[in-house]
Amino acid sequence: MADAVKPQLFTIPAHRAFADALAAGLIRRFGGEPLGLARGLVLLPNNRAKRALTDAFVRASEGGLVLPRLVSIGELDEATGAALDPADDADPVPPAVPALQRRMILARLVAEERLRAGQPVDAAEAIRLAGDLARTLDQLLVEEVPPARLRDLELSDELSDHWRRALALFGIVLDRWPGDLERLGRIDLADRRGRLLRRLAIRWREASPSGFVCAAGITDSAPAVARLMRCVSELPQGMVVLADLATGMDEQEWQALGPHEPDPASGFRRRSIETHPQFHLKLLLERMGVNRTEFSLWRDGGGHDATAARGRAIANALAPAEFTGKWTSLGAEDRRLSGIAAAELATPAEEAQAIALALRETLEIPGRTAALVTPDRGLARRVAAHAARWGIEIDDSAGRPLSILPSGTLLTALAEAATQRFAPLALLTLLKHPLVRFGEGRGAWLEGARSLDRVLRGPRPAPGLAGIDDHLANPSERERRLFGEAVAWWPEARALLAPIEAVFEGGAQPLATLLGALRETAQALCGDGLWGGPAGRAASELLAELEAQAPAGPPSVEPASLAPLLKTLMDEVAVRPPQGGHPRLAIYGLIEARLQTADLMILGGLNEGVWPGQPAPDPWLAPRIRAELNLPGLERRVGVSAHDLAGALGAPQALITRARRDASQPAIASRFWLRLQALAGERFERAATLERWTRALDDPGIHDPADQPAPSPSAILRPRRIAVTDVDRLKADPYAFYAKRILRLMALDPVDADPSAAWRGTAVHDVLERWARLAEPTPEALHALVDAMLHDPRTSPMVRALWQPRLKEAIDWIAAEIARGIALGRQVLAVEREGKIDIAGVTLTGKFDRIDRLPDGSLAVIDYKTGKVPSPAAVRAGFSLQLGLLGLIAERNGFDGIRGEARAFEYWSLGKRNDSFGYISSPVDPAGKAEKVRPEDFAALAAHHFTEAVGAWLTGGEAFTAKLHPEYAPYAEYDQLMRRDEWYGRERG
Repeated sequence: MADAVKPQLFTIPAHRAFADALAAGLIRRFGGEPLGLARGLVLLPNNRAKRALTDAFVRASEGGLVLPRLVSIGELDEATGAALDPADDADPVPPAVPALQRRMILARLVAEERLRAGQPVDAAEAIRLAGDLARTLDQLLVEEVPPARLRDLELSDELSDHWRRALALFGIVLDRWPGDLERLGRIDLADRRGRLLRRLAIRWREASPSGFVCAAGITDSAPAVARLMRCVSELPQGMVVLADLATGMDEQEWQALGPHEPDPASGFRRRSIETHPQFHLKLLLERMGVNRTEFSLWRDGGGHDATAARGRAIANALAPAEFTGKWTSLGAEDRRLSGIAAAELATPAEEAQAIALALRETLEIPGRTAALVTPDRGLARRVAAHAARWGIEIDDSAGRPLSILPSGTLLTALAEAATQRFAPLALLTLLKHPLVRFGEGRGAWLEGARSLDRVLRGPRPAPGLAGIDDHLANPSERERRLFGEAVAWWPEARALLAPIEAVFEGGAQPLATLLGALRETAQALCGDGLWGGPAGRAASELLAELEAQAPAGPPSVEPASLAPLLKTLMDEVAVRPPQGGHPRLAIYGLIEARLQTADLMILGGLNEGVWPGQPAPDPWLAPRIRAELNLPGLERRVGVSAHDLAGALGAPQALITRARRDASQPAIASRFWLRLQALAGERFERAATLERWTRALDDPGIHDPADQPAPSPSAILRPRRIAVTDVDRLKADPYAFYAKRILRLMALDPVDADPSAAWRGTAVHDVLERWARLAEPTPEALHALVDAMLHDPRTSPMVRALWQPRLKEAIDWIAAEIARGIALGRQVLAVEREGKIDIAGVTLTGKFDRIDRLPDGSLAVIDYKTGKVPSPAAVRAGFSLQLGLLGLIAERNGFDGIRGEARAFEYWSLGKRNDSFGYISSPVDPAGKAEKVRPEDFAALAAHHFTEAVGAWLTGGEAFTAKLHPEYAPYAEYDQLMRRDEWYGRERG
């Protein structure tokens, strides 16, 4: 083809609907004869653009229409098919290596080289690094940069050791990678696309296609793409149509964008403005060898156009930073953003609700369409969920990652549970997963899982399925019935999990072995339902391909790496819904939104870090090295996202939204939002009505907080039995006593809880009780019991490490103190014994830790404390009378075999005092010092306060008022039930 042929170049401005304008123009040019369009070929950036143009042809046609052939060339995995790769090619291009096979091979190479360098990584990290390496390799291939150039780089001393090591490793992998490809007889997909596009350009130069060829909406500036587009523009019936090329931009601004050549004298290269929305188009034009002045305005328009004035205003708003000074001199017409409204909401939840309202409002007008465009998939899911409340189903064309869909979460939950040796939280997460036993037997399965949940509350049992077995085999007497339900159900679940436990306990082994065990156990738990639907099919295909390609990857994988490895891969699998959402509403990602249009385009998530997003770091090549190799800068995506924003703002009506904070902190408005706001000034239109409607939806109207509860049940419901440990609760927080004893509501321990103070106290009491019951309670025997408790598999390693030194010092003190007392004539009478007496019309029950006989024949009541001991002030106020009540029971012969007057009341604390662990504190004092009670008066004082309390709430009719004495009611188990935050500290008017 002669060089003198004038290229056919066109642009469609952002304020015009690209797909509609393109379809209308092609119909006008080639639709005059019945098969004129059918003989044509349209090259598009991606498959989503093919659908957009198809819809535009349908809207533009007045009857039947045979469409041209639509071919995608913009994405690596879409540049295939007979149009680019004819089957009759005498010298076919070698096939591409499957993406997952390449990923596994690269992961193996990375792992081997990191191990050789003394920096070993696990398989999951190797897979992640291999993904980044593959992307960097693709960029080298797309930009046609020979990997050998890495050897020619002159690295200055300014480059850190980290980047030097990464570059060296990158080079080694690239040296080894071609050998693996040659053995496979394959090439990289990026290389294959480049070869196909080059061959296509050669074929078309040698023999022009019989029909027209149109390259439309392509923004990829790869050299192979640029050469093909230049070829298309010079075909007899060829044309290139770009979206929103800034033909009217000031030349100085245009030239400032770059890319710039190094200065011949200094070698300094002026920095390109890759964040500008026109940079990638300017680079494409330079590689095509054309000038923007050669582009003509596409004459035809679509049905979803905005005004040209708005297009100029948006272009001004996105001008390079050094040229924004012109804003002050712009006329009102060049700053008017007519048709664009802005909604600024408080939170992401509020933003999603506002967008959903705007979408719903669109449906009130017949035929009107609307679309949400956002890079924030979390916001997209929230909007879809809000719309579903109103029965409106909206397809999110960007899809959702497999890792958050049921089939994906089931696989990761199973891998996590097996890796953690079926720790309670991971085990219950798996057993309660919605896909497990889905169907007819689901109800019975959940009942069993819930019974297991109840008995696994508190500190975790010993690891493994055997640890669950042992835990179920040793219930306390009080929990025997509850444990019985779990014991009856557990064998069914255990049988399903035993095979994967046997495999995972084998340590590092081939990935295929771990995947096989995972797949078989998942199948046993869920049946075929696990593989149903789009997400199930995606999970099935990923597992099957991963098993097939596993031998190419790292030779052995630790079981702990399987869950993060799967999550890394599943994060990259987008599961798109089947078509069937609302025909007039849509949700797009930035890539899917290109060439799309609607009557109302909503641009959501305009916060910095979201739109534009943070550039993904390249762990292999430093920014300077990328610049030396002429690879795209990490910030080029910012410019592309700015171009996407300008295109979406070209709809007849546009709404931009942001939230003032994200989930954890205040959010910064996007630079695009701030530019639009600064340019428009007072004309920056706010969607005030939409903001008010959004707030009104969640406005409760009149705020009517609850009053302080004070239930007053009938006398028959009031208990006639009370434990000494509940007396303080009855007096300080009667409502809490009411909830526990009358409503019988008990707080559940968390699953897999950290050992609490109560757990530590119970453990110490148990050890001391067993020690006291030995025939020879020697200090050595006490040490042995403590060691057995600390090294029990159920004891947390953290507790063992932190508690062991202080506990052993404290029990040494206890043993020595008991021995000292015995030497002075003190005798241990009994430990851990229950007793009761009838007093004031009720039965008072109690259990002491220890009672000693003093030399004078009186009794000493001892309570072991692992926490803080009660203060004398609490005793004076009539609280913390547990020791006095136990002494009262003892004096009234409530403990079998123990008789006498209680004259000593002691807390034996294992806490620290004076640089040592263990001390004795007493609420009484023989001389009444420090305003303490005299020992002979303590039991009588306890009886007096107890009788008053019983007369008020148990035998009397006093209401059970919440938090009557909050200073003595520190526990909060029932605060939510009593709605404490609504009334506490509030005065009623």
